[in-house]
Formats: sequence, C-alpha cells, structure tokens
Amino acid sequence: MILLRSIHWLFVLFIFEQFNIHSVKAIWPSSNSSNIQLLGLFPDAVNTTDPTELSIHSRAMFKAAILLSQQYNITIGGQFIEWQSAQTGGNAIDAISSTCQIMSTSNIIGIIGPAFSRETPIIADFADKIGIPVISYSATDPELSDHKAYPSFYRIVPSDDAAALAIFQLFIRFNWTSCIIIYQNDAFGSDGAKIINEAFIKNNLTISNMVVFDIVTLRIRGNLMNILTSSSTRIVLVWASASYTSLIVQEALDSDVVGPYFTWILSSSISLNSFNQTFYSQLIGMLTVQPTTALVVNAPINITLLNAAYDLWKKYEPETFPEPINVNNYALFAFDATWLLIQSLQQLCSVSIINSSLSCISFTNSSFCFQCQFHNSDLFFDTINNMAFLGVSGHVQFIANRTDRINGSYYFAQNAQTSTNGMNFVPVLNYSDYNGWQEYTETSVIIWPGTSLVLPSSNAKLDGITLRIGLVGSIPYTISNIITNQFGQNITNYTGYLLDLISLLQTRLGFIPNIDIPSVNLTRNELMEAVANGVYDILMGDLTVTAARREIVGFSSSIFDTSTIIIMRDTPDVTIDLLSFLKPFSRNLWLLILGAMIFAGILICLFEREENEALKNRSIISLCTMGMWYCFGNLTGCGVDFNVTTAAGRLLTAGLYILSIVLLASYTANLASDLTLLKSKPVISGIDDIKSGKMPYNRLGIITGSSLEDYYLREISNGKQNNYPLQSVDDLFDKLLNGVVDACFLDTGLAEYLINNVYCNLTLVGESFDEGVFGIVASKQWIYQQDLDVAILSLREEGVIDNLVAKWFQTTNCPATSETSTAMGIDSMGGLFLIFGVFLILSFILFGWTKRLLIKK
Repeated sequence: MILLRSIHWLFVLFIFEQFNIHSVKAIWPSSNSSNIQLLGLFPDAVNTTDPTELSIHSRAMFKAAILLSQQYNITIGGQFIEWQSAQTGGNAIDAISSTCQIMSTSNIIGIIGPAFSRETPIIADFADKIGIPVISYSATDPELSDHKAYPSFYRIVPSDDAAALAIFQLFIRFNWTSCIIIYQNDAFGSDGAKIINEAFIKNNLTISNMVVFDIVTLRIRGNLMNILTSSSTRIVLVWASASYTSLIVQEALDSDVVGPYFTWILSSSISLNSFNQTFYSQLIGMLTVQPTTALVVNAPINITLLNAAYDLWKKYEPETFPEPINVNNYALFAFDATWLLIQSLQQLCSVSIINSSLSCISFTNSSFCFQCQFHNSDLFFDTINNMAFLGVSGHVQFIANRTDRINGSYYFAQNAQTSTNGMNFVPVLNYSDYNGWQEYTETSVIIWPGTSLVLPSSNAKLDGITLRIGLVGSIPYTISNIITNQFGQNITNYTGYLLDLISLLQTRLGFIPNIDIPSVNLTRNELMEAVANGVYDILMGDLTVTAARREIVGFSSSIFDTSTIIIMRDTPDVTIDLLSFLKPFSRNLWLLILGAMIFAGILICLFEREENEALKNRSIISLCTMGMWYCFGNLTGCGVDFNVTTAAGRLLTAGLYILSIVLLASYTANLASDLTLLKSKPVISGIDDIKSGKMPYNRLGIITGSSLEDYYLREISNGKQNNYPLQSVDDLFDKLLNGVVDACFLDTGLAEYLINNVYCNLTLVGESFDEGVFGIVASKQWIYQQDLDVAILSLREEGVIDNLVAKWFQTTNCPATSETSTAMGIDSMGGLFLIFGVFLILSFILFGWTKRLLIKK
C-alpha cells in the first residue's frame, strides 16, 4: 500500500512538473501606465503547447526594443512607450479580433506585424482606417508592395519580388533551368509562387509543375511520388512557412523523393533533427534560401543596439535565448520594425506642431475600435518615409509611396550537412542586391544529395535507370549471331551500329539497358504506338523523324543522317569501247592464243619447208609468215591456200582444228552475252522518272508502315496505295532479285552498305531524295529526353558518331565495278590448251621419227 501511494505521488509530481514547464512565462516589466503603446502581433496560437521559434524570438526582440527606448529615456509627451501583444494563431479573423479588442481599451499608435501574409491585408486596411502604421517583420507577399492599396503598410523583411530575383540568380549560378514549386495555398504561398513563375518565364527558365500543399488538410494535393518522378526536372522549390515545410518534407521522405535523385530548396529553415535518423542520408544536400541581415554580407549593422537588445532578452527571458548566431532573422526584422516606430514617434513629437493645442499623439478613443482615430497620421507617415537609421538588420530607410525598405535585400543559402550534433543547416552562400551570390566563407563547401561534391543537374538523369530498349533495323544496324557459351548453350549475340551506340551512351549516362528485339511482323508505325503505350522506354533503329510520328512520340537528336534512294538490279553502264570485241576472252588468254599460233606456225615451217612445194625456196621471214598464216586460217576456220604434206603437219593441223572449234564456240557465246548486256538499259534514271510514270507503280516495292511509304503516298501517288507492298528489308531484296519488282525505295545508308557488302549484283539509281534523320524514339515529354540529347550531341561534336558510321557503313567487300569481268580466262581454257600441247608434242615426235627413217635410207 505504501508503495502504491508513493507511485501515486510521484505521478502527481511528474504531471505538475510537466504543467509547470509549459506554463512558464517570461516576466518582462510592463506597467501599462502609459497612453502611448505599440501592438505586436505574433503567429502562435493562444496557450499553445508547441510554440514556434518565429513567434518566441520575434516577441522577445519586440519587447526588448521598447525596453531599450525606456532605458535610453525616449519619451513621447513625457511618457514612455509601452507594449501590448497578441497571438493570432496565423488566422486573419483572430488577428483582427485581438487587434480590435486591444484598440478599444488602449492607445495603440502603431502595429508591429502580423507575421503572415494572409493576415496582413485585413490588419493593413484596419490600420489605414484609423490612421496608424503597420510594419511587418515577416509578411513577404508581393501584392502588399502596392502602396496605393495599402498606404499604411510597411515592412522590414524583403518582399518575394526580391526573393524571386535571388532564387533566379541562384539557378543561374548553378546552371539550373527548371524546377517544381510546392507552395501552401494562401496569400503567401500563391502569390510567392506566382512571382517566382513570372521571374522564371521572363528569364527563360521553366516551372515544370506547381504543386499545392493544402493548409487545411495538411497534405499535398495529388500523389507526390508520381508528380515528381514523372517530371523532367529534379529541382524542387518549397514555398511555405516553416511549420508547413516540415510536413511537406516528411511526406516527401515517406514517398522516397528527396535525395539523392532530387535537390530540394526550402524557403524556410526547419529542424532537421526532428526527422527520423534513418532519413538523414536523404536530407543531405538540401538547401534553404532565406532573408537575412546585412551582417551576413559584411555590411554594417548597429552592433551596440543589437547587444543591448540581447542583454535584455537574456535578462528577462533567459530560457528562450539561444546562441546569438541562432537568433531567428525575422526577430531582428521585428526589432527594427519596432525601433522604426519608436524613432518616428520621437521625431514626430520633436517638431513644432502648428496647432499647439493639439498633441502630437492626439487620439480619439472609442469602445468600438473602428471609430478610433489617430489625428496626426499624415505627418506620422511623412516622418516614417523620411526616417533613416542603422538598425540591427542593416540600413533601414523608406521613401514616399513605397512599402518596401530600400537597399535592404539580403539572403543566405544554407546546406543540410551531418555533424557531431546530428543533421544541421550550414551557411554556404550569401546574397545582396549589389554583389549577387557569393561564397559565405572561403572554406564553404556545398554537399549535394548523395553526399556528392558534384553539382547536380536540374534535369532528370539516366544514371542507374533501367531502360527497356526496343531494337529494330537490319544489317548493319543490328547484326545477330548464334554463338555457343561456356555451358554449350546456343545464345544470340547482337552487334552492329546500334549496339555500339548503346554502349557509348551507357558509358556516358550510366543507364542499364534491357534490350528486346520486337517481332518482325510489326510495322514501324506499330512500333511507335508501342513506345507511346509504354511497352518500351525507347526504340532504336533506322527510324526516320517525321511530322506525323512526332504527333505520337518524341525523338532524340539525330543519331544518323539519312535520305531515300532507289535500288535496282545492276546493269552495266553503256560506254563506247572500240576493243569491246576482245572482252569475251581475257588478256592472258589472248596472249596464250597468240603464243600458241606463233609456236604452231614455226613448227609448220619446220615440218613442211622441205616437202611442201608451196614453201620451198622461200626466205626465213616468208617461210615463218606462211606458217603463221596457215595456223591463223585453221584457228579461225577461214582456211588457207595450201595444204600440209607431212604426217607431222597433218597431226598438228588436227590439234589446230580442235582448238579452233572450242575457241570459236566460246568466243561467239561470250560475245553474244556481253552485247546483250550492253544493249540493255535501266527502266528509270531517278525519282523524277517514277513521278512521271515511266515505270508501273506496281513494279515499285516499298516497305509497309515505313517513312518511305509515307513519302510515296504524300509526294507521288496522292494517297493511293498502288505500289507493291513489302514486309521487311529481307523481303525487299528477295522480291527485287527474283524479278517481282523492278525498283525499291530504301534508306541511303542501309542501301549503300548492302550493295557494297552483300548484294553485289544490285545498284543505286539516281540521286538521293527526301533527306532526313534517324532519331531514338521515346514517349512525348519523356523526362530523360534532355539528358539523352546532350549525350548524343556531345558524341557528335567529338566525332564519335562519325567514326561509328565509318566503321559500319563505309566498308566494301564487293569487287569494284571496273574489276568485274565476264571474260574467259586461262583457267577455263587450260584443258583445251593442254590437249593442243599434246598434239604439238606428238607432231614433233612424228616429225623426228620420219626424219630418222630418211636418214637411215
């Protein structure tokens, strides 16, 4: 029982201590005895258990400014300035309600605040009605810069116009071109996002998407993961107050769209240690861009005034005072806003008043706040417009007809980095109107998402992304070979121009290729539909960029320059050749025939000179001439005017007859073939002949569903499908070689390769036409398009693509046209001359035998 009672009292004591912690209030001296008071409006809700840094720090510096005026013995009509404060909860109705209630019971001659832009218009309108100034320390809505609409409103904090310019300059510094904006749906968020969008458009930057964070439901409208991952940009700009920014970042962490693939820029600083430590690696590299004081850019501030204010804060509210470096910048703006009113009131009441019966702070009070009236409002506003002093945030000065302070726009960028104290924002850059963005210190280093020192791009990157690649095209774009692996299995290995290009792009971009070969039954246009429907991420091949296709899909930069050309069966050129009658036999064969004839003629002279009456008593030259004449006559079949008389001569003549029969038959057949080929002419000489109808359209083969067919229908047939349809490149060559069609359209690069390396008996006709380019096909607005295009362009600029074209397309395995010959050579006639040689030998032996017998007699 005693144990239970002890536990009970310990529990009661714990509850009391917890209540005491949340109930501690700083005791700032306030007598409420003065009729000259300033009202401070702060964003926390009344009796909140979770006070914000913005509210705590700003309220403390507001009170410190007023206490300093008392310490400096600044009086108005013999009275010290005192304060009233109210917490609005960030709600415009609560703000006007609290203000009205206080105005009904106190002489409020100026308002500091409110904190949020959504509260400000109603407070500014109310203050204008009763003739007192409103000076905000954190309302940045650019709409509030309209002095005609809000004549009693001033602000120390720079407007979102200045912030938009600073952010634009940050994008220029980092060479970023696009971003997504996430903004809260109130005046601050909507108008801020609008002014940033206008600044980006004006400077040729892109806002890819504008995403709403609903401050009622406290959720992003839409699926954040789908919105970000389907966008082409990887920079996310959050335009929201600190409390909403924390919720936005947490939702992004839950959706896994922070680091390392996305770079986030926040407009408010948040506590990073409030997130689960498992998310720290994703938070690294996050940036904030926030307004700051002149001290950050080494411009002068009133350090004496600042230290005095800090001393008062530490004295009266030590439990909330942080290290000076961690004081919220908006609190410094709140101090200067308060000090501006104090200085203006002092100046107002120090000048001579024309109507001495009227106090410088003459005020009509009423229990109904809207009937209160400050009588010296015009002079008061003139005093503010002419006031200039060095405050704790820098030089403070206003001019007539302007809401914003002049020359007071300073910003700094912080970078989320890990340290021994956990995860914190570290200043890395500072910004001023006159110097732009500069390094915060010489040792400032920005750690980018993924703990990288490499500046990220604003565009989506292919690094680490698996791409489903459809690969189409015949040799040499894609060449398939069956190889046997180490396990004895037959696998298909692909090589070719496209495979080399994929390898080069993979090296540059770091994607993971998943290559698939589509069915050959699919037309090119059907493959385009497959990409549009998400079957493939990209499609590579001999795919021409056309306007019709661009309506369905997107294309990359050119990977191959192309045109269209006509391909036909080869026919030799008709040329005048006076020696064409010699072409049936090769030169070596002609020389062999001539040599055989001379040798045979010499033998005839040897055999017949003593026995033949026609050859007796002749000179050596005449004898040899008659011998060669005899051989020539027998070889050509025309005969001679004498006959041989010896047995050896008759045997040699028999050999000449055999040689003559075969040579004459072969020569006649070969000559007839050559003359037939020379007589034939191509049906057409170019595209103009096809357009003029010199060849029947049904003899023209075109691959169905290709850009070649689109050209034919558009430029030649006026939409009539009257050509011969082909299904593939292989089908094209089959039909052309078999005579089904006489001519075909084909891409120039492919045609030149195939007739130079594969189909040596085909030829190109006329000049190329319909010039275009091949591109890599992707879906329209593909998020990685720019990354791919930049890589392709860099390969082209470096000459890599030209080298690739030379490797695969500028090779020749077919013999040149000038080397091609149908002439019969020695190889085909070797047997015939061997037989003739036998006859020569036999005849010589017979001649010798005959002479031997005569000698014996």
